[in-house]
Amino acid sequence: MSLTAYNKKRDFKQTSEPSGKENKQKEPTKLSFVVQRHKASRLHYDFRLEMEGVLKSWAVPKGPSLNPHDKRLAMMVEDHPYDYKDFAGIIPEGNYGGGIVEIWDSGTYTALEDQGNAKDNEKLLLAGLESGNLKFVLEGKKLKGEFALVRLKDPDAKSWLLIKHRDSYATDEAYNSEDDTPRDSPINTWLAENKPGKKPVKKKS
Repeated sequence: MSLTAYNKKRDFKQTSEPSGKENKQKEPTKLSFVVQRHKASRLHYDFRLEMEGVLKSWAVPKGPSLNPHDKRLAMMVEDHPYDYKDFAGIIPEGNYGGGIVEIWDSGTYTALEDQGNAKDNEKLLLAGLESGNLKFVLEGKKLKGEFALVRLKDPDAKSWLLIKHRDSYATDEAYNSEDDTPRDSPINTWLAENKPGKKPVKKKS
């Protein structure tokens, strides 16, 4: 999978994001996923699934939901390097995606029809990605159970829906990813310190 688009958008002399390299591990025992909360020009969530040594990535404006009735818009973006799953920090202003990134959830995942090993799971997942109907099971700290990414019919095929399947981890209660985020997370701390109208604290000389 190509990381050319990822590398072109970034100046690695300015950002501490990992450079675009594929994961050379031939047969991972398990595939990884990560959800990163990202305060850039707008607050959103980045949903990433490991496939073929890179992270297939979607920007989810409202964040994932555990309620099957919610169909969260997920815009597919460029592949990210495997090491990006561990990235958290500040992307300097003026750079692509400038702002704060924090890890909201992470773990491992399998195809819905688990084949028992990462290589065969990956084949199913890639077939689902190609067909626009990707079904998988997440084993995270917050996100657990069955989910699907379904591609919408649009000219550039970038628009998908992230949907929770009904299982023992699903809820019929209203679900907001923001409510499942620590109040003292780096982004929330920044937001609290930069509320509109709030006067900046003067430092003592």
